[in-house]
Amino acid sequence: MRVAFYAPLKPPDHAVPSGDRLMANLLMRAMQLAGHEVEIVSRFRSFTRRATDHALFAEAEAEQHRISVGWAARTQDRLPDLWFTYHPYYKAPDLIGPELARARGIPYVTAEASYAGKRDLDDWAKLQARVKSAISEAQINFCLTPVDREGLSRFVAPERLCDLPPFIDATGLQAAETDNGGKVRLVSVAMMRPGVKVESYRLLAQVLGMLCEANWTLTVIGDGSERQMVQSMFSGHFADRVTFTGELDRTGLAQQLACHDIFVWPGIGEAYGLAYLEAQACGLPVAAVDNRGVPSVVVDGTTGLLSSLGDAAGLANNLDRLIGDGRLRARLGSAARAFVHNERSIDVAAGILDQGLKRAVDMIGKTELLA
Repeated sequence: MRVAFYAPLKPPDHAVPSGDRLMANLLMRAMQLAGHEVEIVSRFRSFTRRATDHALFAEAEAEQHRISVGWAARTQDRLPDLWFTYHPYYKAPDLIGPELARARGIPYVTAEASYAGKRDLDDWAKLQARVKSAISEAQINFCLTPVDREGLSRFVAPERLCDLPPFIDATGLQAAETDNGGKVRLVSVAMMRPGVKVESYRLLAQVLGMLCEANWTLTVIGDGSERQMVQSMFSGHFADRVTFTGELDRTGLAQQLACHDIFVWPGIGEAYGLAYLEAQACGLPVAAVDNRGVPSVVVDGTTGLLSSLGDAAGLANNLDRLIGDGRLRARLGSAARAFVHNERSIDVAAGILDQGLKRAVDMIGKTELLA
C-alpha cells in the first residue's frame, strides 16, 4: 500500500532529537520493511501550549487545502491508499487527516493515540474533542502500551484496537562486554528537559548518594536546556565517578552501551522509553521505577528490577543488588537481550503493522459494501 504518514507533534525529520521522533521513524521503516510505500504527507505541527490557539485551525485548514490540491494533480497510482497518524493527543491533535481520508475514501489509522478523560472537562475540551473524534473514526488504532489501550477502550470497539508493543531496530547494538573486574559501570540515557526528565535526574542523584560505599561509576548520555542544572545535581562527593558525554549519535550510543554493565534511569512519567530497549538489546539489566509505560519495556524480575514510584530507597536497594551481584546481572542481561531481539524487534513490529493495515482496509471495504 501507499501510506500517507503524519506526525502532528513532530515530523520524523525534525531537527530536534527525541523518543517521539525516533518512534515515528521506526514506524515508517517497519511499514517499509513489510513492503509498503510510506510518504511523509505533511510536516504541519499542530502542537500547541495554548488551549485556545485559534490560529491553529486556520493553519490546519490551509494545510489540508495544500494537500488536496497536490493530490488532485497526481495520477491515480500515486495517490495514498491509507492515512497513518502517529501520536495524536490533546496538545497535538490531527486536524487534517480524518477529513482528507474521508474525502479519499481510504482507511484512517492511528498509532500511540492518547486520550485522557479529564481533558473533556477543562480548557482543552475543544482540542480533546477533535482527538476523540479522529480516534473514533479510525479503522485501526495501534496501542503501544496498556495505558493507551485502557484510555481508548472507553469509547472504541475492541476490533478497532491493535496492540503494538514498543520496539526498536537493534541493528548495530552489540552485546556488552563482560565484567572487567573493576568498578561496575552504570549508564543513563535521557534528554535534559524541564519536568519529569529533571525529576528523574534528581531521583537518580539522590539514589546514588545512598550508594557511595558501592563500587560504581556512571556515564550520563544526553543534553538539553537543563544540562547545567542536571550536572549540578551530581556535583557532590561522588562527582568524580560521573561522566557526562552530551548527546551522541547512534554509533556513539551503541559503543557506550556496549561497555557498561547496568542501565539505570528512574523513568518518572515515561510513556515507555526506547532507551530501555536499546540498553537491553546490548544485554544490560535495568533499574527503574514501575510507572506509566516503563513496565511495557522492562519485565520486572526478568530483564530488570522495578521499584515503586516515590520509593527512592527501593530503587537504591535494587541498584545495589545489581551492582553487588554479577550473576544476577548476567541472568537479567541475557534475558533482556533475548527479550528485545525475539519480541521487540522491528521485524516483529513489521508483521503486526502489516496485519493491522490489512484489517483497516478490510474494515473500510465492508463499510462501503454496507453503504
